[in-house]
Parts: sequence; structure tokens; C-alpha cells
Amino acid sequence: MVIRSLKSKFNQSRDYNTDDVNALLDFAKKAYIHNEIDIKEYRLVVRELEAQGAMIPDDFNEDSLIENA
Repeated sequence: MVIRSLKSKFNQSRDYNTDDVNALLDFAKKAYIHNEIDIKEYRLVVRELEAQGAMIPDDFNEDSLIENA
């Protein structure tokens, strides 16, 4: 899956278009969790989106239930 097809799936499920790489990254994570894309596609999409500037918010780690060692 390339970013173009991810954007298309995002548009179909959300009824609007976005170029926000962070929103697309969140959407890709949900698609992977729900077995809509496999691990190879997910990794490729994550790499492409991170190369375009996508990142996990700083406060994400603060709300985590997993403690950092």
C-alpha cells in the first residue's frame, strides 16, 4: 500500500480528504490493528509517512500505561 491508496481508504471511511501525515499515520495504525493491512504494508507506510514528517505526539508517552525503565 502506498500513501495514495491510504489516502483513498481514509477518504472512503472518513468522508473527507487530508494531507495531514499524522492523521494518516493514526489511520494506518488503526488499519493494522484491525487486520486491514499486513505488517509489511504497515511498515512501508510508516516509513513513508515518517519521511514526510509524521511523528507521535510528545504527550503520547506521558499517557502510556507502560512505564519506561
